[in-house]
Amino acid sequence: MDDSFRLMLRALPDFPEDLPKFDPVGAPADPAELFRSWLEEALAAGVRQPHAFSLATADTGGNLSSRMLILKDLDDGWHFATSRTSRKGRELEANPRAAMNFYWSELGRQIRVAGAVVQLSEAASARDWDERPAADGSANPEWQLYSLQPMEVEFWQADPGRRHIRHRYQL
Repeated sequence: MDDSFRLMLRALPDFPEDLPKFDPVGAPADPAELFRSWLEEALAAGVRQPHAFSLATADTGGNLSSRMLILKDLDDGWHFATSRTSRKGRELEANPRAAMNFYWSELGRQIRVAGAVVQLSEAASARDWDERPAADGSANPEWQLYSLQPMEVEFWQADPGRRHIRHRYQL
C-alpha cells in the first residue's frame, strides 16, 4: 500500500502560531453573546463567510447528512432556511433535531450548536425568501425559516501546542 497520501496529510500544518487567546473564565453567561463577539473578531480578521456553517441532520433511520448553510439570525434560536421539500427539509420534518458547526481556520476556532429545530412562521419564511439576493419578487411557498433551539453550545479554540480549549454551555 502506498503511504504517500497519508504522509502528505500528516505533513500539512495544523494551526498557525499567532492564534487568538481565549480564557473561558471571562466568557459571558449567554452563548449568543460570545458567538457575536467571536463573529466580530472573525470579520475583523477577514474570515470569508463567517456566517457559513455545516448543518447535520438525520432521517428517522439515523442516516446522517450535512451541508453548508448561512446563519440568518440569532435570538433565542439560531436561524437558517431551506425548502421544506429538500433532503434537509424532509429530514427535519421527520426528525426535528440538528447540529451546526462554524469553523474559522484563520482563527483556529469552531462553534458547535446542537438541539431541537422548530419551524418559524409563514410570514417570517416569506420575508426571508424576499430578502435573498437572488429573489425576483416571486413567492416560494416551500421556503421555510427554521430556528435551532440549542441544548448545547461548545466553543473551541485551537492552540498551536495542542492544548486546545473547549467551553461548553449546557442549556
